[in-house]
Amino acid sequence: MSQSKTAGPVPEDKTAEEEQPRSPREIRLVMVGLVVTMLLAMLDNLIVGTAMPTIVGDLGGAEHRSWVVTAYTLTTAASTPIWGKLGDLYGRKGSFLTSIVIFLAGSALSGLSQNMTELIGFRAVQGLGAGGLMVGVMSIMGALVPPRDRGKYQGMFAAVMALATVGGPLVGGFITDHLNWHWTFYINLPLGVVALAVVIVTLKLPKVRSTARIDYWGAVLLTTGITSLVLLTTWGGQQYAWGSKEILGLAALAVASLIGFCYVEQRVEEPMLPLSLFKNLNFTLVSIIGFIVGFVMFGSTFFLPFYQQIVQGASATNSGLLLMPLMFGMLVVSLVVGQAVTRTGKYRIYPIIGTLVMTGGLILLSTMGVGTSSFTSACWMVVLGAGMGFLMQITMLVAQNSVELKDMGVASSTATLFRTIGGSFGVALFGALFNNRVTDTMTARLGAQASAGGGKDPGEMSPADLRKLPEPVQDAFHHAVSNGIHTVFLWGAGVAVIAIAAAVFLREVPLRGAGKGEKPAEASLEAAAV
Repeated sequence: MSQSKTAGPVPEDKTAEEEQPRSPREIRLVMVGLVVTMLLAMLDNLIVGTAMPTIVGDLGGAEHRSWVVTAYTLTTAASTPIWGKLGDLYGRKGSFLTSIVIFLAGSALSGLSQNMTELIGFRAVQGLGAGGLMVGVMSIMGALVPPRDRGKYQGMFAAVMALATVGGPLVGGFITDHLNWHWTFYINLPLGVVALAVVIVTLKLPKVRSTARIDYWGAVLLTTGITSLVLLTTWGGQQYAWGSKEILGLAALAVASLIGFCYVEQRVEEPMLPLSLFKNLNFTLVSIIGFIVGFVMFGSTFFLPFYQQIVQGASATNSGLLLMPLMFGMLVVSLVVGQAVTRTGKYRIYPIIGTLVMTGGLILLSTMGVGTSSFTSACWMVVLGAGMGFLMQITMLVAQNSVELKDMGVASSTATLFRTIGGSFGVALFGALFNNRVTDTMTARLGAQASAGGGKDPGEMSPADLRKLPEPVQDAFHHAVSNGIHTVFLWGAGVAVIAIAAAVFLREVPLRGAGKGEKPAEASLEAAAV
């Protein structure tokens, strides 16, 4: 088991990226392009989700509707680590620009789709590019801005996340109502052109050449493993039963692929994802925390609007606004924490506080019932959002600070991947728990009348469908959804306890870019290693 240490990316000017000081003006200009790109990546699925009923009505193929989202999610998750490694080996700017171009090409082709098969295929192309957008944004910021100073810019990205979450469904609804569904994809083009132009003109990074061979086997095995996991969590309990041969086969394929990947990565000269990164305790712990943040965030944002529409009678038209309290808590706390980290250079306390507050928010949300007011649920959402605000950027910051600069892309993509896979698991597990609890409650309250909903899956029941049912059935369904929400958030709180334990064991390692008298970067990395 030998591994060469000579091959790898080498800046042609022999100057490390972090040794080149950047003026505040240069960084601000580059940040414009990065912020627009991040907005591009986050808006897409939210806008398309709002337009999906209209798209299906126009193109047909309702039985394939889920694949419009699955194809995009699948290629995004599978390509994320590959984009990170390509950036490390051949230059972040080139790989970032390539991912934007692929994303825009997929967007244009999706808008031109004439049937559901074409749309699914072009969404896969779009997702392939999207895998490099978020990784590119985070790794470029990691190369330009020392971790100590990164808090100054955290607020911008938190604001973009909040804007996309609230504005995406509203923009999607407006486009669908006043233009046509094709523009839900075409709207990406002007934003993407702006991002391309700004990045090309303003981003200056050392040119990188690499003598290393690409880890093709590692890429294939990792892609197979990630694809199997995403399909398993997407199909499990929905399209196929959890004990079906399809789901068990995917689970076996995922395990075999990931074991094979670990074997290969220890024997190639330039691994796709160096397993040595996980020898660093902080890197491993923030990967676990990131997984759980994704698990909680995607699971909660998936079910909260459903509860508010069905039980509290909120309007579906303004569904994007229903999550504003959660995003407000996340945005405000992220801004404050970012500034505090920049000012003090200390960060260990924030993941501990964040995981505790996040767990508390989940417990509070689990108390919601049929009589819970919109104001009360909004307050509990602020608590949950505040907890995630402590964690969203800090996990990426610690992951990037735990590796050498040459592995910045891999660190960024790994952190993003863990959050993505966590979200996929969260939606799948919460969905199974929710549906089972709703079914059990309906059966307990109505007995033989429990099927009065027309045989629809609980998650597919709209407020309009519910109003057509007899009053006793409506009341039973309100209680069933409330019980389902209670179960979902209580289980979420249980999972979040793992994040608390991981946060407690994080070590306070000085951030690169810290003031004089503090440990240098190399010593900092060694201090966190196991």
